[in-house]
Amino acid sequence: METTRSESAGSTAKTITVALVGNPNTGKSTLFTALAGVRQRVGNYPGVTVEKKIGRTSVSGRAVDLVDLPGTYSLAPRSPDEMVTVDVLLGRQTGTPRPDAVLCVVDASNLERNLYLVSQALELGLPTVVVLTMVDLAEGRGLRVDVARLERQLGVPVVAVAAHRRMGLDPLRRALVSAIDGGRSAAVTPFSPEFQREVSELQSRLSASNGGQTPRFLAERLLLDTSGYIESDLLAADDRATREALAAARQRLAEAGQPVPAVEAIARYGWAAKVLDGVVERSASESASLSDRLDRVLCHKVYGVAIFVALMFLMFQSIFTWAAPAMEGIDGIKTALVEWIEGVGGEPLMADGPLRSLITSGVIEGVGGVLIFLPQILILFLFIALLEDCGYMARAAYLMDKLMAPIGLSGKSFIPLLSSFACAIPGVMAARVIENRRDRLLTILVAPLMSCSARLPVYTLLIAAFIPERLLAGFSVGAVDVGFGLQGATMFAMYLVGIVAAVLVTLVLRGTILKGETPPFVMELPSYKVPSLRVVASRVVDRGWAFVRRAGTMIFAVMVLVWAAAYYPRLDDDASRTLAAEQETLEIKIAAMEEAEQEESPEIAALGERRDEIANQLAGEQVRQSYLGRAGQWIEPVVEPLGWDWRIGCAAIASFPAREVVVGTMGVLYDLGSEEDEESPSLREKLQTATWDGTNRKVFGVPVALSIMVFFALCCQCAATLAVIKRETNSWRWPAFTFAYMTLLAYVAALATYQIAVRIVAS
Repeated sequence: METTRSESAGSTAKTITVALVGNPNTGKSTLFTALAGVRQRVGNYPGVTVEKKIGRTSVSGRAVDLVDLPGTYSLAPRSPDEMVTVDVLLGRQTGTPRPDAVLCVVDASNLERNLYLVSQALELGLPTVVVLTMVDLAEGRGLRVDVARLERQLGVPVVAVAAHRRMGLDPLRRALVSAIDGGRSAAVTPFSPEFQREVSELQSRLSASNGGQTPRFLAERLLLDTSGYIESDLLAADDRATREALAAARQRLAEAGQPVPAVEAIARYGWAAKVLDGVVERSASESASLSDRLDRVLCHKVYGVAIFVALMFLMFQSIFTWAAPAMEGIDGIKTALVEWIEGVGGEPLMADGPLRSLITSGVIEGVGGVLIFLPQILILFLFIALLEDCGYMARAAYLMDKLMAPIGLSGKSFIPLLSSFACAIPGVMAARVIENRRDRLLTILVAPLMSCSARLPVYTLLIAAFIPERLLAGFSVGAVDVGFGLQGATMFAMYLVGIVAAVLVTLVLRGTILKGETPPFVMELPSYKVPSLRVVASRVVDRGWAFVRRAGTMIFAVMVLVWAAAYYPRLDDDASRTLAAEQETLEIKIAAMEEAEQEESPEIAALGERRDEIANQLAGEQVRQSYLGRAGQWIEPVVEPLGWDWRIGCAAIASFPAREVVVGTMGVLYDLGSEEDEESPSLREKLQTATWDGTNRKVFGVPVALSIMVFFALCCQCAATLAVIKRETNSWRWPAFTFAYMTLLAYVAALATYQIAVRIVAS
């Protein structure tokens, strides 16, 4: 026997579930944070990209789970993402119980539009409390809301709150308890008797064909939805009878002067007008609000764009440079831990062997690889949270929409793509501000094409080693040198490659797998307000912890796998044993001399250099004959058309988890050690003189350098980014697609670059 919510809601042992619904920019998330505080858990609903946010609070001694549903203007789903809200409210969402009550959050300054959603929520018959926000902003516009009269005419409790100042929360909790204890609210419908009769007949037909009770709300949505989504969700492909009955019902309503879907807007706004009769008073003289005055500047086609560019420059610089000290600190801690375990400058904590290597090169490097991105993520989401909470984010999207629309994206895609120049991880995560699923997915798929900071070491090393400083160097007109800075132009070109590729990929995806009309850009410009530091801090911490918890596990696992591939099988040949014995002898001799002389002499320094040379030689040989090195040799026929030998291929494989390791890998492969970086003269010289095995043919040159840089500019060599795409899309399909298309694109572009460059150089 099915138990109704009203029968079980009064039990204090039962955890009460309360859903928060509301239009975007009504303060719903602020209210959620104020009620739940830090007791939140975040994930994704199964099979969709919609974020699942649940917070735990206590009301009159009862445990309450608050479910923060996505902001929406209507419960009229047209996609699986939009269907989540309806499924949760009807108890059809796996893993989420049907709510015992609903909190409808409405903006006091725009009641008529907000009541459209309230009328839909009231049709569900659940205990409902209307939460009135932005009352102070409404009063600033000369509007005064009679809360008591609104409550009487709605027939449900109405509570005014200022969540960012934590005002009105206790009356809200009392109203919520009263509503739950009172049981189910009477279902409200704004539709005519003729329309309701058609819904009842359709509900009976659906229940009979499905073998169970179909919620009346779904039958109503089926009748009203002309997009076909609800029809495909509820009806079997061969259910022609129900489809014919549906078409006949719509025809009868049209003949009665109630055409679908226009009848819904007419009925709901008519109902809202009756509810608001006498509720809102307007002052006789309305002056321009502060928001209106600010918008004259911030939304201006010249001043507004200039201010936006300045803000984006500040945000970009903060992600790119302000995070550097924290990132360097994390890297320093990681290095100190490794040196402590290996006993650099003292006794080792652990003997050399697989366990120590796993801990230092696998575990510590893996954890460090996760935490190193955290400062950038926290800074980005600090800016985004501040811009969202103060109301500016909607203006930024409005300003950028004309720039993004020609390639099929909305203005909201601009900030995530811009952020990806610092790091694709926060850029992908920032795409969640985009409500439209197709736009959000497109933005996520092209964000990794932006040249992030991890690509810079590759660019810097190869440009400095192989690209001439100036074109036409020494050529001057009079006293003016007209030589062209070729190295700077090459660096700029690498960034441009990613931008052009992103535009082209967006256009291709728009016309193929993500085909569909670009939706019109419709966005409400919320009133400006002072950001709540509590809300901002909560969002930043929430996003940072979500990254560490979800994406971090993937990054850590990949780093351990790469360590294993480079560590096994171990060197076991006569030459290596001889070198290892010589290294051990040198270690003993150096230690004895240092103890005797108490200071470093030229002889000790020379012995130390020989010891380090042997260590680097052994490390290089270990990688060459490891599974990783064998993989590089195995793919040499594949990468040879790019101008690469097996060592470049091996470095590319090693860099797929994190592209910034390619420089260190090249140092190891060329027996210089993993400490080499893009500024190391020895590594540059080694690359300039490197030859193919068994020949005098140079490996590197301008064509090869350009080929490598183009490949790295377009290839998705970042396990962290793929892990975040998995988290944001809630599917392995899209990170796999991203990896596949970017790798193929990078290979083809690098091939074309090398072949063209070789011919230009030869001519």
